[in-house]
Amino acid sequence: MMRRRTTLLTGCIGLVLALGATACGGGPVTAGGGDKALSGETVTVAGVWSGSEQENFQKVLDAFGEKTGAKTQFVSTGDNVSTVVGSKIEGGNAPDVVMVPQVGVLQQFAKEGWLKPLSKTAKQSVGANYADVWKTYGSVDSTLYGLYFKAAHKSTVWYSPDALAQAGVEPPATYDEMLKAGQTVSDSGLAAFSVAGQDGWTLTDWFENVYLSQAGPEKYDALAAHELKWTDASVVEALTTLGKLFKDKQLVAGGQKGALNTDFPGSVEKVFGPKPEAGMVYEGDFVAGVAKDQFGKNIGEDANFFPFPAVAGGTAPVVSGGDAAVVLKDGKNADAGMKLLEYLATPEAAEVWAEAGGFLSPNKGLDLASYGDDVARATAKSLVGAGDSVRFDMSDQAPAAFGGTKGAGEWKILQDFLRDPSDPKGTAAELEGAAAKAYGN
Repeated sequence: MMRRRTTLLTGCIGLVLALGATACGGGPVTAGGGDKALSGETVTVAGVWSGSEQENFQKVLDAFGEKTGAKTQFVSTGDNVSTVVGSKIEGGNAPDVVMVPQVGVLQQFAKEGWLKPLSKTAKQSVGANYADVWKTYGSVDSTLYGLYFKAAHKSTVWYSPDALAQAGVEPPATYDEMLKAGQTVSDSGLAAFSVAGQDGWTLTDWFENVYLSQAGPEKYDALAAHELKWTDASVVEALTTLGKLFKDKQLVAGGQKGALNTDFPGSVEKVFGPKPEAGMVYEGDFVAGVAKDQFGKNIGEDANFFPFPAVAGGTAPVVSGGDAAVVLKDGKNADAGMKLLEYLATPEAAEVWAEAGGFLSPNKGLDLASYGDDVARATAKSLVGAGDSVRFDMSDQAPAAFGGTKGAGEWKILQDFLRDPSDPKGTAAELEGAAAKAYGN
């Protein structure tokens, strides 16, 4: 899934960091020290990643091991991180570090008392290299628990340059221009958009981009915290805007029925596969990885993106997701786990995955030249450049029962809305009912 979503060490062993932190009264140490201080220790890391993501993260873990002497073991949890980690804790087999893909899950873990606050060294790195918004999303009750290592830029619309060139259209700057360009693409023989309606999470991303641009960041934050009801006029307005796209059979490949039978990889295939059916697909920067790895596209040439356009006179949105590293108190090597987090907070660690591809870092200290292509550099620059105007994926901030469960809550209701977008007010009421139940208010 693309959403995304170590024994106490006694004495003064410390992973060396780029900030030159002082370890236990000794002199400054640096990330290049490689003193093998964790030789004989094993750090267990759990996360949702599999396939190429897991392989590339393993390169980061291997670099950590090379530097510190620690061995690492990665355990893939599948999508339901909360349940898997909870059962491991109950069974006395807690991992040391968890890569948490949702703010709501991080908050749940903290409230359960499972997490260790970030060390002073890690907090210094976050302060120096991250926009404040990432500190906010990693904190619960003003205590910083999470270090955002991998981010997603979820305000990117990917397109076939050939399809747009054939239709004679340029990447649009506004939502209305995007729909107009889509009509022109449709007239040229391809549907405008491939929509992955079989995966409800993609529909939440559509909504969030429209809502952030149209309603603004303050209402976005209020809705994410359920301090604003989903029956608010701003929600109805955003659903109406989104419904304008969903109900247009010329714009959506296969119409609503086709969209509801298309999963995320399939939506990318309909634009970049051997038999294209659409000219554009909206989703995060991870579209590039699918287009490249599964369909052999040269990113920047055969596949490119434009920023999700501004809606109704608003500001172009920058919605992000991300995976936060946290340390579990019950891990057998919790202190060594914290040393891993201190390493992950450095530009050096981010550089390992950036060079491998399929990765964005919110770390401002990472040299953009580390990314392997111009498109990755452009998306990373956009994400980091947005600073504190970035907003985290709203559904990932919600309780899982509302924002992260297949066939339930927001995912299911927005799938129903895609099927029949004729009643935005009724959909808003359904969303509010599900949200009130999940948030308990």
